[in-house]
Amino acid sequence: MKKVKIFSLIVVAQIGQYLITLEEINGTKLIPVWIGPAEGMAITAVINNDKFPRPLTHDLMATIINNLNAKLESVIITDLKDDTFYADMKLAVGKETISIDCRPSDSIALALRCNAPIYVEDRVFKKCPDIHKPITGKEVEDFKKTLENLTPEDFFKGKREK
Repeated sequence: MKKVKIFSLIVVAQIGQYLITLEEINGTKLIPVWIGPAEGMAITAVINNDKFPRPLTHDLMATIINNLNAKLESVIITDLKDDTFYADMKLAVGKETISIDCRPSDSIALALRCNAPIYVEDRVFKKCPDIHKPITGKEVEDFKKTLENLTPEDFFKGKREK
């Protein structure tokens, strides 16, 4: 199981859905997950720190968890079957931990509100397309600095026939 965070969230207006991409922390793998418009807007609201006069559904769920002295310990994306992702929420109630089946989109929206970590089972990574995140801006800058100090001799070092 690997911890992930949101890499990107985009709205695909033509079909009225969102595409959330989760990135493996301390790794390079990405997992694209299609989600509905309500959940996409709920996640966007947290990312943008939007405030509303009345609680939205996921805000209400977070308030219920808090008022019951429970804690959302984690969200785990557990499987991918027939192009559908499955997830569990681990909810601590007293000394007991309850596992609740849920959609990944709802669990991610709630995890963001409750500051709970998000995990993906290894089997899910294996079932997903092999997508890796692009190199970072820092990596590009470091590479440029390396090139600035590189001589033609350095570039071909070890490549010339002897």
